[in-house]
Amino acid sequence: MSTKDVLTKADLAELRRSALGTANPLGVAADLAEAAEQGRLEDPDDAGDALTLAAEIAEIRARPDAALRYAEQALAAYPSEDDPRAGFARALRARTLFRAGGRDDEAMAELTALRPLLLVQPDAPAYVSAALDAGGRSTTAETWLSEAADTLLGERAAAGAGAQAITATDPVVELGPPDAPGVLFFLLQQRHRVRRNLNLPHDRQDDLADRLENQLVRRAGERRGAGSDLLFWPRAEFDRLLSEHPGLAEVYGPDWDAHRARLEKELVRLTGAGQSGLGVFSATVAGLNAFAGRGDGDPTDAAIRAGYAAEVSARPSARIPWPPERNDACWCGSGLKYKKDCLPRSRS
Repeated sequence: MSTKDVLTKADLAELRRSALGTANPLGVAADLAEAAEQGRLEDPDDAGDALTLAAEIAEIRARPDAALRYAEQALAAYPSEDDPRAGFARALRARTLFRAGGRDDEAMAELTALRPLLLVQPDAPAYVSAALDAGGRSTTAETWLSEAADTLLGERAAAGAGAQAITATDPVVELGPPDAPGVLFFLLQQRHRVRRNLNLPHDRQDDLADRLENQLVRRAGERRGAGSDLLFWPRAEFDRLLSEHPGLAEVYGPDWDAHRARLEKELVRLTGAGQSGLGVFSATVAGLNAFAGRGDGDPTDAAIRAGYAAEVSARPSARIPWPPERNDACWCGSGLKYKKDCLPRSRS
C-alpha cells in the first residue's frame, strides 16, 4: 500500500477496519510501522496504537517474527508499559510468544503482569483470555476470570448501597449505562465464553452473565427507543445484512447509499442538538446473529438490535470518529474524500 504523507486518527481507524481486506495486509503493517518510525503521524501520541495495529495484522497473518517486532516497538512507543493503552499490545506480544514456540514462560510472565487489569479495564478480559486461549491455557483463563468475577461481585455486594439487585438471592450488581456497561459485564461474558468452549456446566455466574445481558438489552431498548443506534454496516456487511434479514431495510436503509445518508443526517442532527465527540460503530452480521443467539432472540427485534448496539459501542476498537476533515478519507471506508462522499449526503 502507499500511505499518505501524514496519517490522521481517522486514517488509523479506517485501516483498522479495512487492512485485512486489502491485497497486501502485511504491506499495510510495514507502512504503519514506517509511519510511526518516521514521525508521519498527525498526533505523535498515536505511535503506540499504529504499531499495535501493525503487530495485530502480522500476528493474524501468521508472521510471528514481524508481529513480535512491531509489538515490542509499540510498547517502547507508549509512555510506559503501565499505560492503559499498552495492555492490548502486551497481550498481543504474549500471544505471539506462545505461537512462536519455546517461549511460553515469557508469555505467561507477561500475562500474569496483566492479570490485575481484569478488575479495572473493560477490554482486558477479552484480550487476556484470547492470549491464554492461543497458548492452550483456556483452563487458566477460566480460573483467572472466575477469581476476578468473584472479587468484583464480593466488593459490590459489600458496597451494596445504591446498587441494583438482579434478584433477591443474587449478589448486588451495578450494570452501568447501556453504552458503557462496565468491567463486570465484559468479565462475566468472557468467562461464559471460555466455559462454553471448555464444555463446562452452566453455573451461577453463567446465569448472572445471561441475566446481565438480558438486562442490558432491555435497558438499551428503553433508552434508545426509536432513535438511531449509530451502527454502521460496511458495504459487504450491509449486503449480507439485507440478504439474511431483508426486513431490516426499513431500519438501516434499502441500499448502502441510503444507509450512509441516514447516519450522516443523524450525526448532523445530534451535533445541532449540542452533542460532541460523536462517531459511528462498525457492526457485523455475524456479531448481531451471535448476540441474538445467546438469548435465543431474533436479530430483527428492536431490543436485540439495541442490545447489540450497546455491546458494540462499548468497544473502543469499533468506534469510527465523526466528522473527518473535509479532505480526509470518508468515515465510511469508500476511499473517497469526505467532501466528495458522505458530507453531501446530509444535504440530500
